[in-house]
Amino acid sequence: MRARAVSEARSSRPFQIAARTGFATNGLLHVLMGLLALGVATGAGTGGQDADPSGALSAIAATPGGMILTWALAAGLAALALWLLIEGLLLLLPAGEIGRGLVSALKGLVYGALAASAVTIAMGGRSDSVEDAREVSAFLIGTPGGVFVLGLLGAVIGGIGAYFIVKGARRGFRDDLRVPDGKTGRTVVTLGVIGYVAKGVALLALGVLVIVAAVTADSSGVTGLDGALRAIAELPFGVALLSIVGVGLVAYGVYCGARARWSRL
Repeated sequence: MRARAVSEARSSRPFQIAARTGFATNGLLHVLMGLLALGVATGAGTGGQDADPSGALSAIAATPGGMILTWALAAGLAALALWLLIEGLLLLLPAGEIGRGLVSALKGLVYGALAASAVTIAMGGRSDSVEDAREVSAFLIGTPGGVFVLGLLGAVIGGIGAYFIVKGARRGFRDDLRVPDGKTGRTVVTLGVIGYVAKGVALLALGVLVIVAAVTADSSGVTGLDGALRAIAELPFGVALLSIVGVGLVAYGVYCGARARWSRL
């Protein structure tokens, strides 16, 4: 009965509209993140904003009327978080798909945290993902056994990055969509491939930084997604690679917009 109630809630029209709004919101954030990453790569600057979701939200809030839009984005992110959590519950309960269920639930928690950051920014506060990441890392490093937890967290983040890369390369995201016919469908698939791989590379870089922090017991190297993107720029041919990742994040954002239209819910 409980699984049936959850399934009915997930399939209700208001909830599906909220989920599609969440996908569109996620798309807008990734487009802005990609543009901020391109600003880092080209040396054009980011206006003092980090190239991560918090930085994208802060950039939106700084525009005329941006606070209203930030509240709307917070609502969209919260709706997406709730939809993902319910999807994870559905996969875990009746279907018994533990792996996919845990991934969906974890993504729901991440988007819930982003929604909370959006609310903070909309209320005139400040959300600093770099500082937050360092504080959590420092706390874990100073806790008995915490370095192992931090290392495990880095491995999980890196694993999610690898998952995104594989899903993009194998076009596994097609299962999430009712892919339209013709040129539109081919364009959506191409955006998905580029976007998933680019996001996977960014998350993989972040996971490596977290693992390094655990191994060296130094939290200063943990700088969130913005730091991971900047670390890519410091690699050989890193500026070109970061430019590609930036374009890829924009592509992922546009793909998310397409998913808002054609997603299987």
